[in-house]
Amino acid sequence: MRTASRRRAVLGRPPVALILPAVCGLAFLVVPLIGLLLRAPWSTLPERLASAEVGQALRLSLVCATSATLICLVLGIPLAWLLARADLPGRSLLRALVTVPLVLPPVVGGVALLLVLGRRGLIGRYIYEWFGVSLPFTTAGVIVAEAFVAMPFLVISVEGALRAADQRFEEAAATLGASRWYTFRRVTLPSILPGVVAGGVLCWARALGEFGATITFAGNFPGRTTTMPLAVYLALESDPEAAIVLSLVLLAVSVLVLVALRERWIRGAV
Repeated sequence: MRTASRRRAVLGRPPVALILPAVCGLAFLVVPLIGLLLRAPWSTLPERLASAEVGQALRLSLVCATSATLICLVLGIPLAWLLARADLPGRSLLRALVTVPLVLPPVVGGVALLLVLGRRGLIGRYIYEWFGVSLPFTTAGVIVAEAFVAMPFLVISVEGALRAADQRFEEAAATLGASRWYTFRRVTLPSILPGVVAGGVLCWARALGEFGATITFAGNFPGRTTTMPLAVYLALESDPEAAIVLSLVLLAVSVLVLVALRERWIRGAV
């Protein structure tokens, strides 16, 4: 008994050589956030939050991020199901292609979208000729750019939930005569709902904070494409305090996302 307690005490004691780098790493991540809080104009914060510029950028960001998340849910859940359950040739390659936007610089993603969906792009030219619709430098372009960079977060989360789900319930439903579509709607989807919610929240947060692909594909037009991250970039040049206020709003959203997903991460770690 004493030996076991002594062993736990030794294993639980961090090596001295690791403490200093760990503290430095923690300070590197936390001190900038503390600096943001210390430099915030708290006395004028309410009136700045109520200003037209902040309200416009926040409203546009919420609408675009929510719309992008809905698109990702409609397209990403079936894609995750194919990657997790379908016996497709080259599935590993498909999975790698799906996750490319995670590591691709967002500006490169914006350029790729311009080359494909621009007015003279591979597909965009036909959209413009047939329907008279031009996506770049519009609010719809913001939604497309955000969905492009955010969808992998949803797909990875849902695919992981599908792989972890117990397929015996689906097999039982099929044995009772349920169609595959009915089984997916009434059995599979409810069983992976926590993964869908977690992926949706991550997807929404990533879309809300998107900058590079948005400014490249949709531009920076106030009231039409200027989302919160773009407004922060603009405000840094003319009104640093407004940039701090906008940054605080994005920081608050990030903290809320972490709190919302905390229980899921803790359960996954146990």
